[in-house]
Amino acid sequence: MTERRARHLSFILLFVMLALAALTPLHAVEPDERLADPAQETRARALSSGLRCLVCQNQSIDDSNAPLARDLRILLRERIAAGDDDATITRDLVSRYGDFILLQPPFNPRTLVLWSAPFVLLAAGGWVLFRRSRRMPQLEKPQPLTEQERENLRRLLATDRIDPPAGSPRQGS
Repeated sequence: MTERRARHLSFILLFVMLALAALTPLHAVEPDERLADPAQETRARALSSGLRCLVCQNQSIDDSNAPLARDLRILLRERIAAGDDDATITRDLVSRYGDFILLQPPFNPRTLVLWSAPFVLLAAGGWVLFRRSRRMPQLEKPQPLTEQERENLRRLLATDRIDPPAGSPRQGS
């Protein structure tokens, strides 16, 4: 294997390793936040992965390093340690912060716009494209060649070769 090929393969391997590292989830949970009971910690992780960080707005509190996310993770673990069930904890957080805290908000009249907006926007975009396509001018049918154009075409096709344009690299060969 040549040195150049080995270097090329090492760059590919490095790229693949970095891509795989980027795909692994990074959790912001600090060691001092973890619960001693593994079953409770598993519940805490499951709950916190479904709650939105109100600062980051696109991460769960489990993945966020924001101070508010840390406070919510600690509150969540305190509630689990106190014996509250998942539904009670979630209901209390929703009553305090609204449905926005849920990464997957429920379908109800208050979230109807949230759930229907993608379909409405897609339909509106399709309608706009349909309207624009109907306004576009129709392509004209190509005109048949004139007798002079046919003669020029016959003459070009009859020659053995076509000379390359002046200055092209193949001109001297």
